[in-house]
Amino acid sequence: MTATLVPQALPRPAVEAAAGTPVLDVVVPVYNEERDLGPCVERLHAHLAEAFPYPFRITVADNASTDRTLVVAKDLAAQYDEVEVVHLDEKGRGRALRAVWSASDAPVLAYMDVDLSTDLAALLPLVAPLISGHSDLAIGSRLSRTSRVVRGAKREIISRCYNVLLRGTLRARFSDAQCGFKAIRGDVAQRLLPLVEDTGWFFDTELLVLAERSGLRIHEVPVDWVDDPDSRVDVVATAVADLKGVARVGKALATGALPVAQLRQEFGREPLGRADETAGVAPGTTAQIVRFAAIGVVSTLAFLLLYSLFRTAMPAQVSNLLALVITAVGNTAANRRLTFGIRGRRHAGRSQVEGLVVFGLGLVLTSGSLALLDVVAPGASHAVELLTLVVANLVATLLRFVAYRAWVFHPRRQSA
Repeated sequence: MTATLVPQALPRPAVEAAAGTPVLDVVVPVYNEERDLGPCVERLHAHLAEAFPYPFRITVADNASTDRTLVVAKDLAAQYDEVEVVHLDEKGRGRALRAVWSASDAPVLAYMDVDLSTDLAALLPLVAPLISGHSDLAIGSRLSRTSRVVRGAKREIISRCYNVLLRGTLRARFSDAQCGFKAIRGDVAQRLLPLVEDTGWFFDTELLVLAERSGLRIHEVPVDWVDDPDSRVDVVATAVADLKGVARVGKALATGALPVAQLRQEFGREPLGRADETAGVAPGTTAQIVRFAAIGVVSTLAFLLLYSLFRTAMPAQVSNLLALVITAVGNTAANRRLTFGIRGRRHAGRSQVEGLVVFGLGLVLTSGSLALLDVVAPGASHAVELLTLVVANLVATLLRFVAYRAWVFHPRRQSA
């Protein structure tokens, strides 16, 4: 079956495709999906043939599957003219998307998960702004007020916390980084993909942050989404990889390793200037609290990890001191730039010294809590120690924010 051609009642797309070239290339990354691949492609093909008014292609990207997934994919390609198969010898959703998107000749590229958790009715609204030339990227959002989502509380909480973390640390303004339903213009992909390092699940987030910082327009579509109970995603491993990715991208942006200014110029966006430099700085307390809280989550995780590491060879008080000092330096630097929007090296040394003073309060609270625990419950377990430190850190965090805002990073002191 061939795809329906553009009816005369519809305007010609702003993105031109050569004769015989599809306007849209939808990639379905798969790994050991011999059971779900056939129904997915058949349903997707039927929907596109009926509802999509331009030529299309479906590309199955096989990520080194060890079952019959590749055989099923080749059978589908033989059955449908619009289906193609690409096989990769290594796993990784990001690796698969980079390989297929980089080689595709379609002016608009998209991807979706093989479980088709997202209602396909959102596909045309997803890619229409890219076809018309209005937007550069498009994402499905499960966190929009008008989205209808069915999934467990655990995944809902993790997803929302992750997106809050992105807003707080990387100043992301898109609402849902992890929904497996996205599209990008081909010319934009060719420029951005070589700069995206991740080959796994963080690929989406890294691409979106880079695009947003480059001044590109990201269109969001509320979606109806039903969780796949048979999902094989390792939540813990993915969360750890995401945190590492956030730290890596944040460092690259802070050090200028990512050529954001050059990309803005190439894409014809406004140059980096005063308005952009303050765009991520929250004028009110609420947005600052969000950024501060996100950084605090990362700092607390780092603190607990370091404390547990040092505790294997050192007493509790010494482990607490070392872990607190190390995380204090990173926390102060991150809040200085991301929460309070202070750039450059002016007063940076003073801020670190004052930040250590503020963290001294945290040391008093955490050390005092450990001392009190030793009196109340001598020989308490390591888990009880960690729980006590978490509570003490929460109190110290609240006081630290007040001190940062009213003293260390007060605007009048920074401009003096």
